[in-house]
Amino acid sequence: MDFSIECKNLNKIFLGDGVETYALKNVNVTFNQGEFISIVGSSGSGKSTLLSLLGTLDIPSQGEIYFGDQKINQLKSRKLADFRFEHIGFIFQQFHLLPTLTALENVMSPLMARKVQYNKKERAESLLKQMGLKDKCNALPSQLSGGQQQRVAIARALVHEPSWLLADEPTGNLDTETGETIFQLLQKLNKEKECGVIIVTHDPLLAERADLQIEMKDGEIIREHRSVRNA
Repeated sequence: MDFSIECKNLNKIFLGDGVETYALKNVNVTFNQGEFISIVGSSGSGKSTLLSLLGTLDIPSQGEIYFGDQKINQLKSRKLADFRFEHIGFIFQQFHLLPTLTALENVMSPLMARKVQYNKKERAESLLKQMGLKDKCNALPSQLSGGQQQRVAIARALVHEPSWLLADEPTGNLDTETGETIFQLLQKLNKEKECGVIIVTHDPLLAERADLQIEMKDGEIIREHRSVRNA
């Protein structure tokens, strides 16, 4: 299956007091299977809105999103949820771990209501081990550092081996050294698991290390730049 993502004439419009505000304006862009992509821009440029649409957490006001040859923005809610489970892993700046669940339980949480062909606990334990958190399986989020919580969140996003990881400012709440560790981890996952990564970031130095850099302003893509990836 083709795991590329294509946006055609994508618009997102918000209505307030009878006034239309365009969060996205006629966005046309293609993300190729397995790429590492960065999206940059000032606050309000539309980058997080675009990421939400790509992750099917929201729907466009106008335009189309294709995943391979499948038009995903017109799927019904049940099929859309199934699509998201199979193909999208989302990583948030605020981690969004469930405070009463252990690290292991948080990683397993997307699988709770799903039938899968593998052992859920073994998959989650293996991912936490890969994240360097083998000894933190039974720890609650409050007992983990920010960097450890983000690694748990990444493991949770990876638990069903998605085609794409979408990360919204995943280093934004971390110190520089920990943020670099998380970024390198995402690069490693991209290379070793051939999982596409789209990262929204305010850090131009991180953005420059992606295969494809997208710069946004006022809801529009104003620049696309492909570069040789830095290891």
